[in-house]
Amino acid sequence: MGGVYTPAEDSYLLAQWVGRLAAGRVLDVGTGSGIQAITAAQRPEVASVVAVELDPRALEAARRRAREAGVEGKLTLLESDLFEGVQGAFDWILFNPPYLPSEEGIRDPTWDGGEGGAALVRRFLSEAKAHLEPGGSILLILSSETDVPREGFGYRWELLEAVSLFFEKLSCYRLTPA
Repeated sequence: MGGVYTPAEDSYLLAQWVGRLAAGRVLDVGTGSGIQAITAAQRPEVASVVAVELDPRALEAARRRAREAGVEGKLTLLESDLFEGVQGAFDWILFNPPYLPSEEGIRDPTWDGGEGGAALVRRFLSEAKAHLEPGGSILLILSSETDVPREGFGYRWELLEAVSLFFEKLSCYRLTPA
């Protein structure tokens, strides 16, 4: 494993929108350091947050950060591969996936999204609807380097914000079932 993903531009872009929109029951998929889960848990409009992560070291880092932020009572952390260990439906699902295309000889799950950068995102999109409450939404970060079609998964895509960096453009989307 590549270690715990350190929050960067993508994390902060998503956190801005989580801080504006998250409410009710929230699921943070691939929580990493926990920045999205903690941001959501700090909102009075959020009743509870479930944060899932495959890497136990990242879960421990998220647990420490949640304790430091004083939100551990509102947050449940689970070891899970995407939705594998998730029960129930949520008003908001948050996902800052590893979205960059694989590079030959390098495998770092904190940024490597597989072929075209989209393997994990495609899997997420095919499974997420089953975990959304009626009227629920997804907040998703993607890179201009990620090859994900906007059709075929049954969502309406709303671009909330895009930020240009030196080699890519990061976009924050709100997805709602079509």
